[in-house]
Amino acid sequence: MSSTEEHIKSQLLSTKSLPVSPAWISNFLASLSQNQQRAPPSALAQTALFRILTTDFTKTLSTSTHSKLLPRDIFNPSVKERRISGPVPVQVLDVEDIGSKQVERGETIRGREIVRNVNVDGDNSANDETANNGSRSARNTTSNGPHRLILQDAAGTKIVALEYKDIDGVSVEKLCIGAKLVLKDITVARGIALLTPETVTLLGGKIESWDTTWRQKRKEVLLAKIEALHAEQNRGNANGDEMEE
Repeated sequence: MSSTEEHIKSQLLSTKSLPVSPAWISNFLASLSQNQQRAPPSALAQTALFRILTTDFTKTLSTSTHSKLLPRDIFNPSVKERRISGPVPVQVLDVEDIGSKQVERGETIRGREIVRNVNVDGDNSANDETANNGSRSARNTTSNGPHRLILQDAAGTKIVALEYKDIDGVSVEKLCIGAKLVLKDITVARGIALLTPETVTLLGGKIESWDTTWRQKRKEVLLAKIEALHAEQNRGNANGDEMEE
């Protein structure tokens, strides 16, 4: 390995905790023009970082260091709690705003507790009106989490992660599929990683083909939900007309 390759490898590992494979570094340098190859090593390392954040980590990172990987049985729900020291680089396969689902069900998020909104005054007509208003309100309400993610390390091991505390940059709108994170000193409870700002570093990045496919499928799901809501409203209107007759 040349001194330039060594510098890039060392720089990405020390500053971003990315154990880049020697094969990827060689291919990266070979893809550069002669003018680009004359750039200072620090500039080459920055270009390498930009490119590797758009790759599949299972193909571009080394798996020889176990501390940079998730345990094979990380998703085992029988393990009550464990701490992963890391740092472990991972990529995002899926992100979901589970707070929005709670809003749709008429629930309120208080901290990280879920409180169901219930009318207890015993007036059925009031309950019906409240339910209708709540339903309309829920459909027009957005949520800012918490979010549930599916993450994958360089060896292909996957884990479900929950945003235990709000993390800037983690949202359906901001976080791309294929984005890269680094996990450090993270708690895993019953097979679920609990994410906090102190234990997660967002590196950014995106795998274009993954993100495009994911967002298209998400759009189809949202359209199906809208159609279902319209059908529900139409049935409600039809029932109301029958009662008036």
